Amino acid sequence: MPPGESLLRRWRARHPGSCGWASLGIGLGLLLVLLTIPTTWQGAISTKMADQPDTREILRRPPPPADRRLAYGRAPQQFGDLRLPKDLPAGAAVPVVVVIHGGCWLAEYGHEYMGHLSADLTAGGVATWTLEYRRLGDEGGGWPGTFHDIADGIDHLRRLARDYPLDLRRVVVTGHSAGGHLTLWASGRRKLAKESSLYRPDPLPVVGAVPIAGLTDLTRTGTACDAELPRIRGPVEALTETSPLAMLPLGLPVTLIQGEADTAVPALQATSYTTAAAASGDRPQLVLLPEADHFVVVDPRSSVWPRIRAEILALAKGSSTDSQRSMEGTSPK
Repeated sequence: MPPGESLLRRWRARHPGSCGWASLGIGLGLLLVLLTIPTTWQGAISTKMADQPDTREILRRPPPPADRRLAYGRAPQQFGDLRLPKDLPAGAAVPVVVVIHGGCWLAEYGHEYMGHLSADLTAGGVATWTLEYRRLGDEGGGWPGTFHDIADGIDHLRRLARDYPLDLRRVVVTGHSAGGHLTLWASGRRKLAKESSLYRPDPLPVVGAVPIAGLTDLTRTGTACDAELPRIRGPVEALTETSPLAMLPLGLPVTLIQGEADTAVPALQATSYTTAAAASGDRPQLVLLPEADHFVVVDPRSSVWPRIRAEILALAKGSSTDSQRSMEGTSPK
């Protein structure tokens, strides 16, 4: 709708008894004012808008192919994409980064867009295991099925290590958005009681977690995923087993990555978790990225990705300064 027409409609709504000719005259006057705005100013606005990248483009960009697509269950969504570094020396085993996609836990959003990140991490010398899982809208998705899939997908690495050179002593979990929530949950699931609906015996240990724009508190609203919260967090009594904030302390090195310009998952999710985790005795690290939004943080073509990549690889390879600080008890950044 043209700006002048919009203003005219607002004026008529506020003055319903006014003469139609008077309304028309005011509308034309407003339109004339708008037309007198300098064309250079209009051009500057257009140029600025054109300069803004479409960070959601990564959702449409085809990812590099995986080396193997392997099932960890019988449902069609229960699989993962395995990528391995090239030219490994004979007998060498590499660290593993488990990658969990987001999308508000909804079935319409799949794992493909995280293939870009996974391929780039693999080029850095680690194996990546990019999980798909049952989501809201899939049969068996939501609570507790989504959590079962993440647990089973990670534990399936034991089976994969029989055939592929995976170092299961160095497994790190990373995930984006709702996948960031599942990243933190997976890293703390070893604490679940046997009576829990989410319990799995003998969970595969992980050495750290890197949630990226992750949902950390399933009771806090103000995110793009508010409508899905009741269906993913389970009954009230299960909240201490599904919400990462309620599962503290985690007892592992955690580096939270958060864009300060993210409106889908605002920075408060990361900052409040960091504060609560530190109070619980954990030593989380928080990397705040000015002007970064919700999707640029998982795009290897972005200017912020090298920092994120370095954090994940260092933690997986056991050379992270931040993870050393975490274990030594240094206060979070």
